[in-house]
Amino acid sequence: MTPTTQQNPASAHLPGIAWFTVMSMVSPVALNILMPALPDIAADLNVSTDEVQLSLTLYLLTLAFGQLICGPLADRFGRKPVLLCGIALHFAGCLLGAFADDLQSLLLARVLQAAGGCTGMVLARTIMLDCYSRSQAAGKIGYITLSIALAQAIAPTLGGQLNLLFGWQVLFHFSLLLSSLSWLIVLLIVPETAIKLTTRIRLSTVLQRYQQLVCNRNYIRYSASATLIACGFYLFIGTAPYIVASQMQGTSADFGNWFLIVALGFMAGSYTAARLSANLGIARMIFLGNAVSGCAALSLFAGLLITGLSTTTLSYLLLFLPMAFYTYGRGLSQPNNQSAAIASSDIAPGAASGLLGFMQLITGALVTQVAPLILELGIVWLAATLMMFVAGAIRLSSRR
Repeated sequence: MTPTTQQNPASAHLPGIAWFTVMSMVSPVALNILMPALPDIAADLNVSTDEVQLSLTLYLLTLAFGQLICGPLADRFGRKPVLLCGIALHFAGCLLGAFADDLQSLLLARVLQAAGGCTGMVLARTIMLDCYSRSQAAGKIGYITLSIALAQAIAPTLGGQLNLLFGWQVLFHFSLLLSSLSWLIVLLIVPETAIKLTTRIRLSTVLQRYQQLVCNRNYIRYSASATLIACGFYLFIGTAPYIVASQMQGTSADFGNWFLIVALGFMAGSYTAARLSANLGIARMIFLGNAVSGCAALSLFAGLLITGLSTTTLSYLLLFLPMAFYTYGRGLSQPNNQSAAIASSDIAPGAASGLLGFMQLITGALVTQVAPLILELGIVWLAATLMMFVAGAIRLSSRR
């Protein structure tokens, strides 16, 4: 691994943290900005819900594998070359998506976007660790994490409005502009920060680390607990656009506007966790977060059974408000689950964090693909599945 010290000479020429937040937002924006438009894309391309859902599933799958290989590539070839190539690949995906007129072109565009876009998310944090001490880097990475959360909050709202006004292709144009800006930032003002490059990528060493993590019982149970709660969120984003469009006769802008409170719930939960975790401890915070998510899922289930959905504002509140509390609970539990998982192993934190992210994205991709099938059973099954996810998370995190 590249050493992490304050003496890195590149740190003197490092631009402000705001430039790195732009790099880290490229992929989250591309992922989330298209969600409200999925029903319209299916209708425009004359494909089924399951087929267009692949655009989300393949993005998550590619992002998962990209996180595993991005770091080793940057250790071998340097941060800047990998960033430039990655963002250029993302640019190509945006360009292809902007002119896609069939499902195959759309899916290829999403794979290219994810494969290239993950470099900004991963390497923006890596560069901070290259140039600063751990305590200093933690503060810098906090801003990067916040920018990703903001992108996830704002992108669906923006995407819903742009799709309604100009059509879904313009969403790729927006991502194209953002990736172009990010590429120029890397080319012109970001220095190379890797002090010493590895001579070759040792796949056997990487696989051995991941094998040790998989065999660590505590690592797996905390990681699986966090993954199950995350799956509830992926299930929601895989079904809610179609619920709004078909059962509530809403538009992509309606979905985007209401989804904002769901994203803000996660941000509020993460902020609360940052303030309370040191005092309450990891175990209590995980229990509290899971309890909040469980109550939210139960309230959604009860509300759907009693009232159902229509086109009223009350129905939007019934669907989105419980999910805002669900994601608030996720914001409480996820950082603590991650900390507990990583602390339970003596494997490098980067590898432990990368595998945890890989697990969440792979499972999330599977959930988003089967989400339309769950919706066909009835909308109540959305809430019932959420409750099962929470129950599994509680059971895993409570084991000793």
